[in-house]
Amino acid sequence: MSYDLMAFETSKAPKERAAFMKWYEQQVQWSEDHAYNDPSVLSEALQRFYSELSEQFPNMNVEDEIFEAMEEAGTDNRLTDYSLGTSVIYAAFAYSLADEAYTAMRELAIKHKVGFFDVSSNEGDIIFP
Repeated sequence: MSYDLMAFETSKAPKERAAFMKWYEQQVQWSEDHAYNDPSVLSEALQRFYSELSEQFPNMNVEDEIFEAMEEAGTDNRLTDYSLGTSVIYAAFAYSLADEAYTAMRELAIKHKVGFFDVSSNEGDIIFP
């Protein structure tokens, strides 16, 4: 089970909740014509956000040596599954890190002036900077 959060480009997302949820559903169809593990497709603000977030929560698609070192150190639970769209970063964290991931991602969203959506909550926060 994962704890899922999303950062988004605010210029692309509607601010009204019902419209936002429809937009969100379109985003997670993953129908853009690119690989969803390439940070170069992100907007500049989302690239800065991802760069900083992935320092704390590395992308799970790491080289075997890095994975083994993290596993040996007991930090492999920090590996995070990212899906990168042109307007969104969808992050699936280990559930044991839910509180830490929520706080870090929300703070970085504010810092980098991108939106934040708590996907895992029934009435999850949708925050625009």
